[in-house]
Amino acid sequence: MTRVLEVSDLHKSFGGITAVDGVSFHVEQGEILGIIGPNGCGKSTLFNCILGQLKPSRGEVKLDGEVVTGLKPHEINRRGVSRTFQLLQVFPQLSVRENLILAGQEHQGGMLSRLVGPRDAGLGDVAEQMIGFFNLGHLADEMAGGLSYGQQKLLDAAMAFMGGPRLVLLDEPAGGVNLTMLADLKQRLAAINAEQGATFVVIEHNMDFVMSLCTRVLVLAEGRVLAEGTPAEVRADANVIAAYLGH
Repeated sequence: MTRVLEVSDLHKSFGGITAVDGVSFHVEQGEILGIIGPNGCGKSTLFNCILGQLKPSRGEVKLDGEVVTGLKPHEINRRGVSRTFQLLQVFPQLSVRENLILAGQEHQGGMLSRLVGPRDAGLGDVAEQMIGFFNLGHLADEMAGGLSYGQQKLLDAAMAFMGGPRLVLLDEPAGGVNLTMLADLKQRLAAINAEQGATFVVIEHNMDFVMSLCTRVLVLAEGRVLAEGTPAEVRADANVIAAYLGH
């Protein structure tokens, strides 16, 4: 299989504090990888190093075999990597459809195309497909600020997949979402993986969400990889039980 992402011996220190300590892993094309671990274990710092928000102290990041370590976020984005954040990034005064089109522009177009291109930047059909795929049809013309938190999370995820990115990094997509919307979100993410071959990585605290969605799980503790394997293997790992699951 093709390795979309390869992270090798990644380190990140802040003064005398090491947040990421020699982390290595890879993501295969079409895979859903979950990254779990206690608060402060380095998950978000790891994401930010991969995505160019932070410069690693040392180590290497490759996308499709090409070294991208130290590139700026927009350069990573242009190579087909998208993300969500713990805090929602939707635009409350724009409709669901407009949010999706804007996200597609960020992934695909530059300022010139926004100024001289068609009003929907040629992304109207793609936005409609994403609206249908994420079951947002009844909300397409609603302002994002008027949606429930769970609906906004669903929109946020849909925005990340606009333009068919090579890789999507989802930062706590289940956080604060009620059980009904959570089941819908998980179903939609599983479907976009199965039907469109989408490749993505999920950082999440909700263990049931990760274990039922992801094909492989990476466990971090104190900035290091504690365990890696299938959900069943991780659940049964004595080190994980002691350090993270607690039962």
